[in-house]
Amino acid sequence: MASNRRRATLKDVANRAGVSPMTASYTFSRPDRVAPATRELVREAAADLGYRPDAVGRALRSGRTQQLGVVFGEHLSYAFDDPQAAQFLAGVAEVCVAEVFGVTLIPTRGDTADVDRVLSAAVDGYVLWTTAEDDPVLEAVGADPRPAVIQGGPRRAGIACVTQDDYRAAFAVVSQALGEEDRVPAVLSFPADRSRHDAVTTGADLSPDVPFPVTAARLRGYRDAIEASGRAWADTLVAIAPRNTRSEGAALARRLAPRLPADALVIAMSDELALGAYEALHTTHPDAAYTGWDGSRPALELGMWSVTNPLREQGRRCARIVVGGDTEESAGGGVPWSVRRGARSREQR
Repeated sequence: MASNRRRATLKDVANRAGVSPMTASYTFSRPDRVAPATRELVREAAADLGYRPDAVGRALRSGRTQQLGVVFGEHLSYAFDDPQAAQFLAGVAEVCVAEVFGVTLIPTRGDTADVDRVLSAAVDGYVLWTTAEDDPVLEAVGADPRPAVIQGGPRRAGIACVTQDDYRAAFAVVSQALGEEDRVPAVLSFPADRSRHDAVTTGADLSPDVPFPVTAARLRGYRDAIEASGRAWADTLVAIAPRNTRSEGAALARRLAPRLPADALVIAMSDELALGAYEALHTTHPDAAYTGWDGSRPALELGMWSVTNPLREQGRRCARIVVGGDTEESAGGGVPWSVRRGARSREQR
């Protein structure tokens, strides 16, 4: 039933508790400034009157929303479907819970409305998922006064960056795999352009102008390691996946299969792509070996080489920079990494 009862105000709460309106306001907005006994009086008065703080009004007065915006250039469902993206968001969420912040996901679609969509979000700062060098959102966020950080790059003035040394890690994982066993390499790559076209090409025909810094750095590392092993990068097969999913890895592996020797080394930019390739090839190419990226349990259980990529920790670091103003995190070095190889069980051989 409708009620004509007047909604309680902060002044009503102050009068009931016998304190000033400022003290009542601080009880909800800055509780550390109010003595515990006084806070309890104010909260009891608020409960008696059915008073609830007006979050919108408080945000307008303070200029803060207590929301962290996560700018995501992938399909929004990717944030939940991809295990590593989910780990990254979990790290962001851990810090936000501790700092009493909410998380607002801001998807971008590669259209002209991206900049307005991002800058109009009611957030106190931004965490950006890695994107392309020519993404206009980068310049807009870098010029915005709100703090911002990007995972993986590209680096821009006004935006802190949390990443690992993708080139060195890529070189190391391929050098180790080719050093232990003489195999013919083939690469499963992340997207190489913003149109996200899939393709099967060779190192010779691959464009050197890859706008995604993570993809570009890993390709350079793979190239240099393959050439250091005495093989020609120009002859190396490179399959480009439009999305980082197992299904894309499997589809590309099936296209590569007729051109791969039985003991090929499949070099994938993620464990998800590597696991998809394994699903497609393990019956036709039982002696093939695989490298991935992320150090996931499924990849290691299949005996794959993989680069550890602690995305949960990267999420924490990003959130601490924006929410906590952590200048040490912002100025710190890259995220540590290592190359691991799991042990394949007898049943999987």
